[in-house]
Amino acid sequence: MTVIYDLHCHSDQSDGILSPEALVSRAKSQNVEVLALTDHDTTNGLARAARQAEQENMRLIPGIEFSSQWGNMGVHIVGLNIDLKSSALLEAIDSQEKIRDERAIQIGQRLEAKGIKGALQGAKKQAGEGVICRPHFAHYMVEQGYVSSIEQAFKKYLGNGKAGDVKQFWPTFEQVIHWVSEASGCAVLAHPMKYKVTRTKLCAMVDAFKAAGGHAIEVVSGKQSQAHTNDLAKITNKYELLASCGSDFHRPGSEWQELGRHSQLPETVTPVWHDWG
Repeated sequence: MTVIYDLHCHSDQSDGILSPEALVSRAKSQNVEVLALTDHDTTNGLARAARQAEQENMRLIPGIEFSSQWGNMGVHIVGLNIDLKSSALLEAIDSQEKIRDERAIQIGQRLEAKGIKGALQGAKKQAGEGVICRPHFAHYMVEQGYVSSIEQAFKKYLGNGKAGDVKQFWPTFEQVIHWVSEASGCAVLAHPMKYKVTRTKLCAMVDAFKAAGGHAIEVVSGKQSQAHTNDLAKITNKYELLASCGSDFHRPGSEWQELGRHSQLPETVTPVWHDWG
């Protein structure tokens, strides 16, 4: 029987809905055997997730998803099998936390200028103990009636090129790849198809990623077309990189991002876990 790996998901310690414990239990119910919790710019949920994974007889891979920039584009880099005691990792997380706080202030100011009152405080309340992410602003706007849905919040205010899309704070992806490598982790280019660039530009991104020391590409992200999977597999092999997969789960009810329900990796690629033991 094929082992199900889900190496990209989020808890309420970043922009997910479920607690780390509930997330692991849901993954177990979806027959996931190896799970990586990859919250945005934080590892706060990993200890709790690890305890729950032990109870569920699952393997938990310590992970994180760093925000970065490549040129003028926001790009996400997942770190897998990271050393949680790494000084480089701890310094990186501290840096990203400060950046997120500064970014949240600017997003709040921009939304205030658009008539969204109390946006920053509302997002902070939504985030609770977790790091502040754009979906927290979106949830606040839905709650206050400024928009009818999370999707509308991103379409009107928070998506690429909108008032709440603040990228300039993020480090280069070369810096992020260095952080992951210093933490003895595997740097993975997350959800390549979500960047909505031409194939030529995507290959240029992958080329720069490989040159900077990147290790793998997320060939499968949630439920996606077989054509996209096959093309990403070709790019992965062209640049002699490993292949990863994950649901990018955030909340129940999103069928295309349900834990363990993503498409399978093609047999033509070398999976990122091939030498994990």
